[in-house]
Amino acid sequence: MIDDDILTIEEVAKYLRVSERTVYDWAQKGEIPAGKIGTVWRFKKTEIEKWVNDRLSVRTMEPLFNAIQVESIISPDRIVFLNYASKRDALLALVENLSKAPQVKNKQELASEIIKREELMSTAIGRGIAIPHIRLPSITDLVVSVGVSKTDIIDFQALDDEPVRILLMIAAAYNQHAYYLQTLSFFSARLKKANLRNALLQAESVQQVYNLLIKANSAE
Repeated sequence: MIDDDILTIEEVAKYLRVSERTVYDWAQKGEIPAGKIGTVWRFKKTEIEKWVNDRLSVRTMEPLFNAIQVESIISPDRIVFLNYASKRDALLALVENLSKAPQVKNKQELASEIIKREELMSTAIGRGIAIPHIRLPSITDLVVSVGVSKTDIIDFQALDDEPVRILLMIAAAYNQHAYYLQTLSFFSARLKKANLRNALLQAESVQQVYNLLIKANSAE
C-alpha cells in the first residue's frame, strides 16, 4: 500500500484483506469512512485505521473481515518448546526462530524492537499468555512464531500476576495495520479458552501444537 494519506478502493481492499467489491459495498452503505471525488471513492488512511481500531474495541471485527487463515501465518517450523525462566531469554528464543522465516529480513532489528517494546509495556495479557508483537519496515509480510514453555516465565508482570507459559510472537510489515490488529484479536480471543490453553500445555510435539492452533481457526 502506498504511504499517501488518500487511498483507492484497491488499496483499502489490500490493506483490509477483503475484496474490492466488499469495500465498494461498505462505502455505498456508509459503513466505512469514505468520500467521493467525482464518481470515484477515496478513503483517508487515518480514518480507516481509526475505523479498524474502533471495531476491535467493540468486538465487531470478525463479521466484517475474512477469518484469519492460520495455515498462512503459522507452520510447524515456527513452533518451539521453551524452557526459560526469564522473559528476555524466551523472547530471544522466539526471535531466533522467527528470524528464519523469509518474511524477516533483519534479525537484529527484530530482537531490538521486541525487547524495547516489552520494556515499555508487558505483552502478557493474563491467563498465562503473552503476545509480543511488532510492525517493522524490514518485515515483508505477517508471520507468527509460537512458544510453549515447559517452565513458568515469572517476570512478564501480567495484570493477573500469573506466570507465562504460552507465547505468540507476531511480526508484521509496517503497512499491515489492519491485518496485524485482526491477528492479535483472533489469537487473544482463542487463547482465552481454558481448554485450548490446557491442550497446548499438554502437547508433546510440535505437530500437536500446530494441529490445535489450526483447529482453533474454526472455533466458535
